[in-house]
Amino acid sequence: MLLSLALIFLCGILLGSLFQRLRLPALLGMLLTGILLGPQVLNLLSPDILGISADLRQIALIIILTRAGLNLDLADLKKVGRPALLMCFLPASIEMIGMILLAPPLLGMSYLDAAIAGAVVAAVSPAVVVPKMLRLMEQGLGVKKGIPQLIMAGASVDDIFVIVLFTSFTSIAAGDGFSPLTLLRIPSSVVLGLLGGLLCGLILAEVFRRLHIRDSLKVILILSISFLLVTLEHALTGVIGFSGLLAVMGLGAVLRRQRREAAVRLSLKYSKLWVAAELLLFVLVGAAVDIRYAFSMGASVILLIFGVLLFRMAGVFLCLIKTALTKKERLFCMLAYTPKATVQAAIGSIPLAMGLSCGNTVLTIAVLAILITAPLGAFAIDMTCQKLLSS
Repeated sequence: MLLSLALIFLCGILLGSLFQRLRLPALLGMLLTGILLGPQVLNLLSPDILGISADLRQIALIIILTRAGLNLDLADLKKVGRPALLMCFLPASIEMIGMILLAPPLLGMSYLDAAIAGAVVAAVSPAVVVPKMLRLMEQGLGVKKGIPQLIMAGASVDDIFVIVLFTSFTSIAAGDGFSPLTLLRIPSSVVLGLLGGLLCGLILAEVFRRLHIRDSLKVILILSISFLLVTLEHALTGVIGFSGLLAVMGLGAVLRRQRREAAVRLSLKYSKLWVAAELLLFVLVGAAVDIRYAFSMGASVILLIFGVLLFRMAGVFLCLIKTALTKKERLFCMLAYTPKATVQAAIGSIPLAMGLSCGNTVLTIAVLAILITAPLGAFAIDMTCQKLLSS
């Protein structure tokens, strides 16, 4: 495992730096590192580290979402209002509709199989989007109108909505039927996640106020509570859900509101943790990619991915109707809300593991969605933010 970690960090840094020199996103180099080191090409990564890959990716997500919360000003988010709520579900819903309309004629899929594929693809990636939005906030771009805050908040709830629908669709395909009560997991996950984050944030703020604790120990304490929150999410498998990742982000936002100076210092600590976490996340996502399926379906699947992205962008446009955003700012939001990576890597192989007939096709779509949208979306954000956003 130590050799695998060394290869992940050294090769990830090397290829990430190379792609940056080529004016491409570093994460593309990290994804390529994972593909090359993974079992499909050189097979240099230990089975032990691949076995805990999902847990390591989860830790990386916790780190970046906590950092997002520590930088999220609730007052700014409140100013955004209605669009922030719509961004949590409307773009994903319209993208799934696009998949249901386009996949049957392009790939010969049934409508149910297309719905499963749509649920896999429709989630935006916080691991790609959040770091970019944090950088925009540091540069002061779009902050006055709450654009980075809007996109960060929507990206965190978007995943919950999509995963609940994915679970429902795969249950129907497996013959388990569908219960309308399952949909209760969406609002309950959001509400209980926010309440859990609020409560933990208030408790930690009071502890930090009363006790003198070094910032490094505060980070360990926050990480430990974050792990417990995500564990609680996995433990609740019934009708009532709980979003641990949303709770983690909420915890950070409450700390910023209650202990602003401490939150600024803690955010700097988390930004240093993210240097290593980012490498682990994207290299291991790349290692999960099975490129054999990606080449087996031809150009139709690529056309499908770009087609559903247009549906998603239309959904973002609808969310921003009657807002104060300019045409350029709305275009930026449409581009920034396209990258996909972590959810697709996490659930893309589940239909295949369940023995569903659409398993190989869904996995191929998920793989190509990562390879196409993660770098292109990150590249679009970097290349257009100065031109489309004002400081």
